[in-house]
Amino acid sequence: MRRFATPVDALPVEKEYAFEVAASNLSAKRFYQVGVFTDPNVRNLPPMKMAIASLESQADLPFEVYDRVVTEPTEASWRDAIAWARSHDCSHFLAVGGGSVIDTAKAANLFTAYKDADLFDFINAPVGKGRPIENILRPLIAKLHISAGLDVLFHSLESYTAIPYTERTPRPSNPILRPAYQGSNPVADIFSMWALRTTVEMLPRVAKNQDDYEAMKQMLVALTGPAVFQFTAPSSPSRHREALAIFNRTSLADPSITSIPDSEIGAHLYEAIARFLDGINVPRGLKAIGYGQADIAKLVEGTLPQRRVLDLAPGVGDVVGEDGREHLTQIIERSMEY
Repeated sequence: MRRFATPVDALPVEKEYAFEVAASNLSAKRFYQVGVFTDPNVRNLPPMKMAIASLESQADLPFEVYDRVVTEPTEASWRDAIAWARSHDCSHFLAVGGGSVIDTAKAANLFTAYKDADLFDFINAPVGKGRPIENILRPLIAKLHISAGLDVLFHSLESYTAIPYTERTPRPSNPILRPAYQGSNPVADIFSMWALRTTVEMLPRVAKNQDDYEAMKQMLVALTGPAVFQFTAPSSPSRHREALAIFNRTSLADPSITSIPDSEIGAHLYEAIARFLDGINVPRGLKAIGYGQADIAKLVEGTLPQRRVLDLAPGVGDVVGEDGREHLTQIIERSMEY
């Protein structure tokens, strides 16, 4: 069980672990309420049980569990979580799960700090008011699965290969109104490449010490990765060539990388990502986790509302009138098995 906190085979019982130390720090500061966020599935898994046991081991550390997080949060699910957090007046937030759990905890945190604000106050214009955040938010701790590591992997590659921020339209009237998802830029490039290199190096080591393979069933984003970046490669062969070098654990100057024509970079990157996922025992395609041809249309419809990502995708966000439906269908078809 302790390997969820420290990825080694065996450690003396008296050793401390990251989350246990964090829990003891919370207790020492005598905070009045910790809100623990998770979803109905993770609620019954070992990571959540270890988190609860760690919290319960601390004297005078009250906490409450919110386990109604839904995958790909909706307006209704966020409003429910926000109402719950406000009613409990959480001083700290603990997220146990993946991106949906963490995002829900972030929203609950924000609107606990702004008790009278409406959900749409902080959503980017023109949908919301785009109100800047000025209040100090409350501390949030996240306890993650290997699936979250894959989330980092593909978000970093997605960020590095997104259309440049200078090509994003429409241009905001003031830079402060520019959303966080603004396209590739010099600052984000530094962190994206660092995250990509670090994850490619470290994630396989973490995977070898995982006892809970339930997380592998939740890797929809990872399973579409090879096809996604084969699709985006023509937009910027040089950036995708850099990514290929990282996945192949070599330098950009290596002849095995420089000799590949621009037109073939996407195919090589597809194979490199597939090999990487094989190495950490990710199922080979959506078919391996129960999806079939009959599900493709529903998967496409579920993806189309994710405009913050699609509008930065080369071939979609930089083409006037393109909603991405046809490309998404082809990507998901190619992701069924590989």
